Amino acid sequence: MMKIDVIAVGRLKKGPYYDLCQEYQKRTRWTVTLHEIESKYTEAAHIQGDEARKIKEYIKDDAFVIVMDERGDGLRSLDFAKTLEKLQNNNENYIQFIIGGADGLTDELRGRANLLLSFGQQTWPHMLARVMLFEQIYRAQQILAGHPYHRE
Repeated sequence: MMKIDVIAVGRLKKGPYYDLCQEYQKRTRWTVTLHEIESKYTEAAHIQGDEARKIKEYIKDDAFVIVMDERGDGLRSLDFAKTLEKLQNNNENYIQFIIGGADGLTDELRGRANLLLSFGQQTWPHMLARVMLFEQIYRAQQILAGHPYHRE
C-alpha cells in the first residue's frame, strides 16, 4: 500500500482550497498525510532557511522524495501515474512530496530530491499547487485502478 506525505509550507485555512484538499484526500485509498510548515520569522532573509530546516525534520531516509519545483519535469497525468506505479513496482512505497512557500526552496532541499516535478512553466500560488497535487495523486490512483475518472 502506497504511503504518501505532503510536506507543504503554510497553513491552509478553511475555504475552497481546504475543502478541495480534504475531498481528494478522503477519496484517495492510499494513505496521504499532510504536514504543514510555518516559519516563525517575518524577515524574508530568515524565512527560507527556517522553512528548509523544518522541512528537513520531516524527510525520512526511506522515502522517495519528490520536490515540486518550476525547474522540474512536467509530466502528463498518465506519466505521473506511471511514475508512481514504477515506484511501487520497485518497492518504493513511501513517497514524500515537498511544496515550498512563496520564496521557494533552498538548493539543498532541491538537491535532496529523487525527482523534481513541475506543474508547468507558469507560477502557481503554493496553496493552489497543493490542491493540484492532491488532485493528481487521486487521479494517478484512479488511472492505475483503470477507473474512467481520467479521460484522454
